[in-house]
Amino acid sequence: MRVPLSWLREYVDLPATETGRDVQAKLISVGLEVETVEQLGDGLKGPLVVGKVLTIEELEGFKKPIRFCTVDVGQANGTGEPQEIVCGARNFAVGDKVVVVLPGAVLPGDFAIAARKTYGKTSHGMICSGDELGMGDDGSHGIIVLPPEHEVGTDAIELLQLVDEVLDIAVTPDRGYALSIRGVARETATAYGLPLRDPALLDVPQPNAFGYPVQVSDPMGCDRFTARTVTGLDPDARSPLWLTRRLQKAGMRPISLAVDITNYVMLELGQPLHAYDRSRVQGPIGVRRAEQGEKLTTLDGVKRTLDAEDLVITDDRGPIGLAGVMGGANTEIDDTEGTTTEVVVEAAHFDALSISRTARRHKLASEASKRFERGVDPQAASAAAQRTVDLLVLLAGGTADAGVTEVIAPSAPHTITIPADHPDKVAGVDYGRETVVRRLQQVGCDVYGQDELIVTVPSWRPDLTDPNDLAEEVIRLEGYENLPSTLPKPPAGRGLTDRQRLHRRIGRALAGAGYVEAPNYPFIGEHVFDQFGLTADDPNRKVVKLVNPLSDEEPALRTTLLPGLLGALRRNDGRGSHDLALFETGLVFHPREELKIAVRLPVDRRPTDEEIASLTEALPVQPRHAAVVLAGAREQAGWWGKGRPSDWADAVEAARVLAREAGTELVVRGGQYGPWHPGRCAELAVVVEGVEQVIGYAGELHPGVLKTLGLPARTSAMELDLDVLELASSGVPKGPKISTFPVATQDVALVVDVAVPHAGVEAALREGAGELLESIRLFDVYENAAQLGEGKKSLAYALRFRAADRTLTVDEASAARDAAVSLAAELTGAVLRG
Repeated sequence: MRVPLSWLREYVDLPATETGRDVQAKLISVGLEVETVEQLGDGLKGPLVVGKVLTIEELEGFKKPIRFCTVDVGQANGTGEPQEIVCGARNFAVGDKVVVVLPGAVLPGDFAIAARKTYGKTSHGMICSGDELGMGDDGSHGIIVLPPEHEVGTDAIELLQLVDEVLDIAVTPDRGYALSIRGVARETATAYGLPLRDPALLDVPQPNAFGYPVQVSDPMGCDRFTARTVTGLDPDARSPLWLTRRLQKAGMRPISLAVDITNYVMLELGQPLHAYDRSRVQGPIGVRRAEQGEKLTTLDGVKRTLDAEDLVITDDRGPIGLAGVMGGANTEIDDTEGTTTEVVVEAAHFDALSISRTARRHKLASEASKRFERGVDPQAASAAAQRTVDLLVLLAGGTADAGVTEVIAPSAPHTITIPADHPDKVAGVDYGRETVVRRLQQVGCDVYGQDELIVTVPSWRPDLTDPNDLAEEVIRLEGYENLPSTLPKPPAGRGLTDRQRLHRRIGRALAGAGYVEAPNYPFIGEHVFDQFGLTADDPNRKVVKLVNPLSDEEPALRTTLLPGLLGALRRNDGRGSHDLALFETGLVFHPREELKIAVRLPVDRRPTDEEIASLTEALPVQPRHAAVVLAGAREQAGWWGKGRPSDWADAVEAARVLAREAGTELVVRGGQYGPWHPGRCAELAVVVEGVEQVIGYAGELHPGVLKTLGLPARTSAMELDLDVLELASSGVPKGPKISTFPVATQDVALVVDVAVPHAGVEAALREGAGELLESIRLFDVYENAAQLGEGKKSLAYALRFRAADRTLTVDEASAARDAAVSLAAELTGAVLRG
């Protein structure tokens, strides 16, 4: 909303020294978003006067038409002689009054005017257009031709109101009243503590039976309709300069007198109006919902197909306007023909939601719809119609018809009950009852009561609906800057939970192992399960689907983290990053066996434990998983060595890292599942309360999956259930006790069948070695049929023994080693090599 300061001063007696910047600061302090203050005529310097064109000589021989004019500027040039001016415009003639800038003047943009020779003549000044004077769009795109009544030599700067300040206000959706000079003037008067001259306080005649007939068949969509008629209009009457300048400053283009007046009153009072050419309206004016498929050509010349929810204005022929949005072309006041002598003025109040939907449905935002959808004062309709009639009588020589039509749907004023100290509690400031009542009355409310106030909301504030809205009004008028800055005092907490500590340790451990965290959206498409090769009865295929997904291609919540991580790996690989190690921890979602409807929680109190439990039971099961994906080099090559590519063992090691952080033993054995290579897949399990549970898988992905998903060759992945891992956890890991005694190392090489997994051999060695074993490490795998026999392999382990209270002897270390080898031979068939 653009608000000229000169217009604002008509309704509020601002101090003469107050500038637009001062008013901007005041309005911002009471909550209006004044974005800029435009300085109109900044740098403009006269002489700039009214002139009369005396002669026009057409100059020949140039690429474009050029005219040499003599203009009477009175005594403005100091001599009284006609001023010689060269001009290229052609929209004026001899005898027209124009705006002339003389040498020595400066136009906006620091454009200095001087006499200069051009086209073989000397031009002493310029005949000005609106653009050159910074007047905005007047629709003519040429020289300003003034009405003939203006005297030659009159100062055009004052006549055209070229110097002014315009406040540009960003009006939020809840403050529709600020889309009018009246609304902004009310806020200005409140901010300065000055009285307001309300332009809507007019003497309005009572409705009678002689007005133009109106039939409202949808009182919910239109609860008020005022119609007034003006006859005897001068079809040649034009909008006066003061009216067109105010429209231009407010950002609107002058069109014709009747239309300009309705736009002017809309800007002044905030009530959209429409003027119909009475001779083109057939029968009573009606308001109803459109019939599906009805046609209407609007004022912009577009033929529109109407929806059954659209509210329309009709006559006997059908729709003649889209209510609250735009009028129809068949009842337009045609200024070009100059035949309109009688108009019917409409001032109505329409349902905000209906107008908003219609405007968006037809992609037809207008000044009227912008106001109606934000809320218009229904009580201002009669005053706006009267103001329009008064201006038509004054400026167009019309006669106001005695008939007054008003169709009003009964409605009661909105009242709110609020404790007098409610704003104090909201703001944390002791305002007191007197201040609260005074501020609410300044807004326009009627306030009654003592400790409990009964507040009647003014008709122009439909946004005030509950006690908190009223509290906001008190707080903003008292000044947000006056609210004390206080820090909250939360109660002492108990720190992070064990679950939170585990998740943070896992994230730090994976980052320390060289993985980069890559969070993803929790949405998937069910086609990914086919790409992963999951069986038809796989539990991961049971998904929770969203009613309003962000993408139709991913309508379900994920049951595994791998699709998002593999998608991130694919994108990074496609952009040139080929050595990748990514991880993610996050929730996955599984539907419950029994679907329940979530209860609606109360807002006036804290939900009970039972209500929260009931809500939780209606939610999907949401375990937290951890997953990693790897591709490319795991160790880079350089002067330090050859490096190596990532493989399935790195994915398994990532799972071991998580198990170590949880302080639990991870069971790793050969497995087969979904997207993993059947010969390079490890099944991961832990023991929870004596029962072994599978928590995930790790290894190299199947070549078919890699091809389908467009992933690099030999990509590996791991995913496990962190919640079950936490159940198997021994709590926060404790630091190891460091022995001061030396370690004893014993190496063993065991020959086993190729099918025997390393994990089984290691578990047997660990169990047989007993408590003296500090660590065990597989350092070599060897296969040679000639030396070991067909179907055999050699596994070499380094066993470290240490005692906490003494130095081990060679016999003690050897005995522990022999016990380990003996148990491995018994459980796995291992034979000591050599």
